[in-house]
Amino acid sequence: MSEIRVGLIGYGTAGAYFHAPLVHATPGLRLSAVVTRNPERQAEVAHRYGAAGVPDVRELWEHSDLVVVASPNRTHVSMAAAALAEGLPVVVDKPVARTAEEARELVRLAEQAGVMLTVFQNRRWDGDFLTVRRLIAERRLGDVLRYESRFERWRPVPKGGWRETGGAEEIGGLLYDLGSHLVDQALQLFGPAHEVYCESDVRRQGVASDDDTFIALRHAGGVRSHLWASSVAARLGPRLRVLGSAGAYVKHGMDVQEERLRAGLTPDSPGFGADEESRWGLLGTDDDARPVPTEPGAYLDFYRGVERALREGAPPPVDPRGSIDTLAVIEAAHLSAAQRMVVHLG
Repeated sequence: MSEIRVGLIGYGTAGAYFHAPLVHATPGLRLSAVVTRNPERQAEVAHRYGAAGVPDVRELWEHSDLVVVASPNRTHVSMAAAALAEGLPVVVDKPVARTAEEARELVRLAEQAGVMLTVFQNRRWDGDFLTVRRLIAERRLGDVLRYESRFERWRPVPKGGWRETGGAEEIGGLLYDLGSHLVDQALQLFGPAHEVYCESDVRRQGVASDDDTFIALRHAGGVRSHLWASSVAARLGPRLRVLGSAGAYVKHGMDVQEERLRAGLTPDSPGFGADEESRWGLLGTDDDARPVPTEPGAYLDFYRGVERALREGAPPPVDPRGSIDTLAVIEAAHLSAAQRMVVHLG
């Protein structure tokens, strides 16, 4: 293939601000068609990317060598399964499915079709996560004892939309949305979770799914992860606080890449993922803490990995089996919150 034609299903927040610009900036990939019925969005994708706007997925297959599913969560499984049935490799936005069993079935379908399936867990390429992973590998923290991770916002008035107003059938709420990132990052750093405890609440009027959630994990190796996702945090906690036997790493502020994508910056521009020095985290103790440069964020590496997987047969950038494990934890967290108990995973 001289270039890999990419068909994108959905042009909402995920499609417009993440997938489309990242695909467009990746050498070897070309955004060929986008499924959207909105005439303004059809005009936008034609103007910005030279892509065709098509009203239905059935018109997408002939334009595609790769399909990206960025439609609402409740459609992820059906859209991915339809593309796999056409023999097309697939990228699915997180969460890949509602349950671990649904995700396991998609993996089976991909193996049966002999094509790639991967999941857009883009926050594995956040600068703060890359920095923590390096510090752990270099033993700068000693033995990690507790890992704290937060995606918090102050949004007392709901924005609306299916993520907040939809019920369980929409696979909405923060546990599926931000929790998919929080849990995935924790499992990537510390391995399987054997115990799951969750407190999950709906705090705001007009919201049907959780908007204030805490998850505690005990990993097989003994590390404890404490994870927060909230839309009602009037004062934000540290993005990351990692406590180890030799010191701690504390980082405030979100990764800069989403903010820059929303502002229209191209992800291949110089310094796109670089963190400002004033936002660097501190490593050490209260008596001796020193700033640590944040690793450059690199969302573009996800689609570079997709291109290599399709062209060279390299492993996909995210093994979908890892998303099965993430969904197993999220299911356990829902059960824990409902039953007010610790759930043990095998």
